[in-house]
Amino acid sequence: MKYIIRILFVAILASILVGYYFKNIGDHTTGDKFVGVAILVASFVLMPIFIYHRWKNKKVKDYMLTEENLKKMRDYQNKKDKA
Repeated sequence: MKYIIRILFVAILASILVGYYFKNIGDHTTGDKFVGVAILVASFVLMPIFIYHRWKNKKVKDYMLTEENLKKMRDYQNKKDKA
């Protein structure tokens, strides 16, 4: 999964650079298409894959502000203030 994300990122970056190259030499429509498709792929393909990869084995409850977690934070802060 990690390698797929890296390859996809490099491909998107290369596509954006190629698009700006085409825009620089005067072919604005082709350049805009390259940049637009790259941004769409980054938004709708790369970002969800990246988010899934990062949150795959995590417990969402650990990141929510429940009463138990708020109590842990208060206890930690009080212990930190006393030391």
